[in-house]
Amino acid sequence: MKETLWTKPFILLILSNLFLFLSLEMLLPTLPMFAAEKGGTDAQIGLIIGLFTFSAVLLRPFVGMASDKFGKKLLLLVGVAICLIGTASYYAAVTITMMLMLRIVHGVGFGISTTLYGTVASDIIPASRRGEGMGFFGTGNAVAISLGPFLGIWLMEEYGFSALFIVGACILLLAIVFTAFVKGDTKAERVKVQAAAERTSFMLRFVEPKALMPSLLGLLVGLSLGGVISFITLFGKETGVQNIGFFFLVLALSEFLIRFVSGRIFDTKGRFWVLFPAAVSCIIGCIILYMTKSTGTLLLAAVFYGAGFGAIFPGLQAWVIDRVEPGRRGVATATFYNAFDIGIGSGAMLLGLVATWSNYATMYLVSSVFFIVYLAVYFMYERKLKQGRQSKLETH
Repeated sequence: MKETLWTKPFILLILSNLFLFLSLEMLLPTLPMFAAEKGGTDAQIGLIIGLFTFSAVLLRPFVGMASDKFGKKLLLLVGVAICLIGTASYYAAVTITMMLMLRIVHGVGFGISTTLYGTVASDIIPASRRGEGMGFFGTGNAVAISLGPFLGIWLMEEYGFSALFIVGACILLLAIVFTAFVKGDTKAERVKVQAAAERTSFMLRFVEPKALMPSLLGLLVGLSLGGVISFITLFGKETGVQNIGFFFLVLALSEFLIRFVSGRIFDTKGRFWVLFPAAVSCIIGCIILYMTKSTGTLLLAAVFYGAGFGAIFPGLQAWVIDRVEPGRRGVATATFYNAFDIGIGSGAMLLGLVATWSNYATMYLVSSVFFIVYLAVYFMYERKLKQGRQSKLETH
């Protein structure tokens, strides 16, 4: 019989994670406009966006070590609370300097929360259904991507920035309430994990070597995704394609639906049957974007790219968790998320330069190269593993 996946803690955690990302996605298209209203320049607005990711990346390596001491649930609640404080405080920012400081605070909360949501989820999900479970857990991100920007823009236009920040804070308050009902790790479990951590070297407390291969693939995925998401609006203006906002809606819907299939394939057939075809799907999506001249073609690209990314991301997460002991899940998740976020930030900058030298259509064709490199690295890894297993068999 299958182990139970849809438990009360798992459902509460999915909803809590959804609310965290919903509040974030509401701010993505609106916070730059708020900064511009406060007199921010393009460079300052770019810094406001970048500091958020930068502070999250810097903090994540310490999250695993801190969770061993204070407990995953407690630290997760602290992380979401910091996000709430940061979101609610934006409206009080009367200068760009204050916004920059609040953005760092918000990034710290986001870095703590995103690391521990995945870690706590992996503790709750049965090992035999980890691929399926991580896929469903990540549906909150997909729903947030489709609803968040629309909700944020609507609140800003209809009721102003004060309503935007208040609603965002209330959504995060719900996330805290739902998380509070999720069972945390016991003191005995923390003591055991902390004792194991003390026996590891100083460097291994911040980086998990067993997570490096999935993290490298996550970095390559992030490099492509950073360009796809960041420049799609400008791409629409360049090509004259209308209804560009529907790209995000179809992307999120495709990402959501594929997880009903990809997780089960990961658990029953193995990671190759998810990670390989998903990358091919993303390559097809990039090529279709390159050829896009109409809304219909744009949405077709969103179907392929959304399905590919929707299968790859939870697949890589499940692979990371499968490779490490329970006590190393926090550090492993931090290693993976940092690689992915660095990829997104770097990809936006690199592909932005490509667009400057050529055009956005060519940039999307170039973004497919990251997935070609991904496939080459992954094939070499699997081949090396196969050769290693054969050598062991021959030895015995």
